Amino acid sequence: MIISRTPFRVSLFGGGTDYPDWIREHGGAVLGMAINKYCYLTVRSLPPFFEHKHRIVYSKIEQVRETSEIVHPAVRAVFSELAVDDGLEVHHDADLPARSGLGSSSSFTVGLLNTLHALRGRMMSKAELCNEAIRIEQEVIGESVGCQDQVWAAYGGLNRIEFPREGGFTVRPVVLGNHRRRELVASLILVFSGLSRFASDVAEEKISNIARNERQLFTMRRMVDQAMDLLLDENEPVHRLGEMLNESWMLKRSLASCVSNSRIDDIYEAAIAAGASGGKLLGAGGGGFLAFVTRPERRAAVCEALRGLIQVTFEIDNEGSRIMIYEPNGIGAVHYSNQPAAPRSSTNLQADARWSSIAAPEPYVRSALVAAHRPRHHRHPRPHRVARLGAGVRRGEEDDPQSRGAPVLVVAVGDLAGRQTVRLRHRPIPRRRAEVRTGPGDRAVGQGGRR
Repeated sequence: MIISRTPFRVSLFGGGTDYPDWIREHGGAVLGMAINKYCYLTVRSLPPFFEHKHRIVYSKIEQVRETSEIVHPAVRAVFSELAVDDGLEVHHDADLPARSGLGSSSSFTVGLLNTLHALRGRMMSKAELCNEAIRIEQEVIGESVGCQDQVWAAYGGLNRIEFPREGGFTVRPVVLGNHRRRELVASLILVFSGLSRFASDVAEEKISNIARNERQLFTMRRMVDQAMDLLLDENEPVHRLGEMLNESWMLKRSLASCVSNSRIDDIYEAAIAAGASGGKLLGAGGGGFLAFVTRPERRAAVCEALRGLIQVTFEIDNEGSRIMIYEPNGIGAVHYSNQPAAPRSSTNLQADARWSSIAAPEPYVRSALVAAHRPRHHRHPRPHRVARLGAGVRRGEEDDPQSRGAPVLVVAVGDLAGRQTVRLRHRPIPRRRAEVRTGPGDRAVGQGGRR
């Protein structure tokens, strides 16, 4: 089981100059930050006991036999590009809703790539994650998306990202003191409009209008440099970024007719009337989250004016996509095999008085339940251990004081060689003998006995 965590982002300046068509002609740059709101992806091998081969869980549940049957575009594309053959279960969770202007689709793609490569024993660099995610989203899926979201998802941080005309990107961290960083975050208010949309639908119109919008895009590109200068000058109040955001929002509204709507305009006007210095709709437009910048003394008034909307507090994420849990063989892994095992040896069947043992002669996956009592005279409990004894299982002492003298339920799953054993739970079982469930021809050893 592998679990990854990948951040969402808040883009402040330069959005629109990260589309490939613009980059190839003029180069682009953006300024923004990854935030501590995340997309979580869990991937594990799917046991071969179901009619379906893959199980994909997000807002829907897909159970399919072939990769080509997967509806989720990013999962289908990534599985196809990585030639995923083994059955997998992918489970998605997120702190914030999808299609809300925070780069969630790119966070999903970056996180899925990170997780699947980790499952194969390979840790990708942040640059590799970015480039692969950009290629899959733009070329394989064919979405009309930019290049900034994938970079923040992989790198995290408060950054200026540059996209030169010759291709690639450069990530330049914005180095601020702790007080200045706290001042920046405290000045921002993030609210959800209640509207969701597909960014690629909005972006298509913006991309088609690039030639006629050159003046606006050049101005938005210059504002990245101006905002950088303001942030680095600690004598400048951070709330002045709001004035720049207001100008940037007016330019962004003119890039396409679907960028804003009456609901977005009403929310924006309410925040400005309450004292916000400025703000913008995040992402391509049409819905999602809005970010506002305000003076400290006006923050409460702006929040009150927007009280009917969901407001989200956040901090800057500095890690980017990372693997949170790495258990490539599963937690308490079980080995499934239909292959014959090695022949038994006399060593496989040896056991001493402290262990109960089961032999499983059949060359397929077997399970057995063993109840074994801990001797009461042990005063110093040792850590619990389940040891493999050839084709069987054996149970050692365990460190739960309440279980002294009580049986422990152990499941042995494996072939004749005893590939894996897993302790499940305590369960009262009569002390007079061990309960053994085996198949025909199995040899069993009762409590404290030998065979």
